[in-house]
Amino acid sequence: MTSRLNPITTPRHELRAEKARWNKEAALAAFVGKKAEIDEMLARLQALSDDHFNCAPEEVGWAMVGTLEHYASLLKRITDSAFGEGEHAR
Repeated sequence: MTSRLNPITTPRHELRAEKARWNKEAALAAFVGKKAEIDEMLARLQALSDDHFNCAPEEVGWAMVGTLEHYASLLKRITDSAFGEGEHAR
């Protein structure tokens, strides 16, 4: 809030409206911040995937398959939740 309303002289409905406006702005700022975090994580994951998870073809073994299986299971939990699929089906 740039200018604080005086709680003694300001009508209650105006105080509630100002609080609601401030709360909405705070929520929007938090949302945009979290979205930026997710976008950064996705960009890093995409770059790692583009680089074959830093694994050359001659280095591929079952351990790397297990690592990718783990990553895929974590991502599946996220996509199931985001799209209402799997155990999160609506």
